[in-house]
Amino acid sequence: MATSHSPNSTFFDTLKRSFTSVPIDSNNDNAIPTSEFLEAAESLTALFDVLGSVAFTPVKNDMLGNVKKIRDRQLAAPGESQTLQALVRNEIKSKKHTATEGLVWLNRGLDFTAQALRQNLSKPTDELSASFRTAYAATLKPHHSFMIKPIFSAAMSATPYRKDFYAKLGSDQQKVEKELEAWLQGLEKCVGVLNGFLARKEAKW
Repeated sequence: MATSHSPNSTFFDTLKRSFTSVPIDSNNDNAIPTSEFLEAAESLTALFDVLGSVAFTPVKNDMLGNVKKIRDRQLAAPGESQTLQALVRNEIKSKKHTATEGLVWLNRGLDFTAQALRQNLSKPTDELSASFRTAYAATLKPHHSFMIKPIFSAAMSATPYRKDFYAKLGSDQQKVEKELEAWLQGLEKCVGVLNGFLARKEAKW
């Protein structure tokens, strides 16, 4: 379980890969390596276990399903998929877009998570439910059907109390905040690069 870390460690120490260690190649159009990114995205979904409600299961499963779509394409065409940008360009050239669509949705989910936590960090009096609702309205909600919206809205209402959530991330709150900030900056950087790339004509199908 995500919360089984030792007294001196934090939730972030349990991750297989943090977004702080996803290298972005600024000399090569901000290329993001596929394997490292997928590992970090997969690790992020453990955060939904910390949130602790079964209402978050659909959110987690949705993100993992999109990770799988991208990884399937990577395994099918490894030479053409070393970076996310190369994977998208090459898949679209082959007249397919399953993984590209998966990346669009995965990035929306990551953006949602990043905005929710950023808002919560910057507004110390806000409960998680308020931060998550605001982030949902700005990221995923405009793209969700009327059948999906209630499922996600239920998750927003099921968030734990702020103090309980941060306590689950680790006992040393100063350390938790410092590590959350670093992880969040890495996540926001990846999301920002992908938002820019996926808006380009070459990423459209």
